[in-house]
Amino acid sequence: MGAKTSTELAQEFAQAVLSVAPVIILGSGASAAHQVPGMGALAAHLTALAPPVGWDAAEQAEWANLVAQLHGGQDLESALQAIRPSPRQTLFVASETRRFLLPYDEAVLRAVLSDRRALPLSRLYNHLFDSTHKNIFVVTPNYDRIAEYAADASDFSVFTGFSHGYLQQRARSPRTRVHVAGQPVRTVCVWKVHGSLDWFQTSTYQAIGLRSGVEPPVDFEPLMVTPGLDKYRLTHIEPFRTIFGCADAALEEARAFFCVGYGFNDQHVQEKLVERCDRESVPMVLITKQLTQTARDFLAGGRCRRFLAVEEGPAGAKAYTPAEPGGFDIDQPVWAFGPFLDFTLGAAP
Repeated sequence: MGAKTSTELAQEFAQAVLSVAPVIILGSGASAAHQVPGMGALAAHLTALAPPVGWDAAEQAEWANLVAQLHGGQDLESALQAIRPSPRQTLFVASETRRFLLPYDEAVLRAVLSDRRALPLSRLYNHLFDSTHKNIFVVTPNYDRIAEYAADASDFSVFTGFSHGYLQQRARSPRTRVHVAGQPVRTVCVWKVHGSLDWFQTSTYQAIGLRSGVEPPVDFEPLMVTPGLDKYRLTHIEPFRTIFGCADAALEEARAFFCVGYGFNDQHVQEKLVERCDRESVPMVLITKQLTQTARDFLAGGRCRRFLAVEEGPAGAKAYTPAEPGGFDIDQPVWAFGPFLDFTLGAAP
């Protein structure tokens, strides 16, 4: 028997990572695959908005500064970090972000209603639960509900830190589960470190989740951490402080990481991941349309000694490993979620 090819070795590595129920990390690229816009489109939406009537001169000037930076080519996060938004400006950005993204999120739900197999993530959940595992952990900075829809489509329970039902209160314990015949059901725990489209804070400072299509009352403020200076302040208050603790625990206990469309541009998520890859050689698979420069720098820096990174390439995909840091071609588009699952699990039935 001859030596295994680079593609065969990559396939075996990916199969081994999926076999240990890795923590799944979903970046913006995972949502972009389902036409949910990213930061660039959100920046264009914000720059087209007129400031609300009632803002004072200082707020008008800060907003004009933000728009000028965005028009000058600055990315949204950097532009928002360069201004000092007032509390109502922070609320305005969060509310407009939710209003902009919500129709795209709802389009994903309609696709799932038409076809329960519309999301590759559902197929992965089914594969990972074809075992003795009772929990799958997802960590994501995304606001959309694709991770939850994928679990619903496969009839698995979902836990995001809130109770079940239409009016979701914050759960008292991160181990809250639905039980059937006295046993906890298989559950996808989705730790949404920057909030969700359906999380709100009421006028009495109560955090609540609304799992319905009804628009909330006007005094319900979106619980979404948007880019900018307030991003770091808001993550130290509830429910984000608890969610971060849950995400950190999942990353700390992970036997492997599977990253989809993640660019390594979020300090809140990647610190623990990088630390585990460096200190304990925890294996990682990353699939994305295009590796960000931050991801390239991390992989080239030697802190992750067991990895497979795959991006789009001229032959279909280009893959990188510690043994082949310059990359090699794979003649299938395995950078995309569905083809990657075909590559590792076999063709979908």
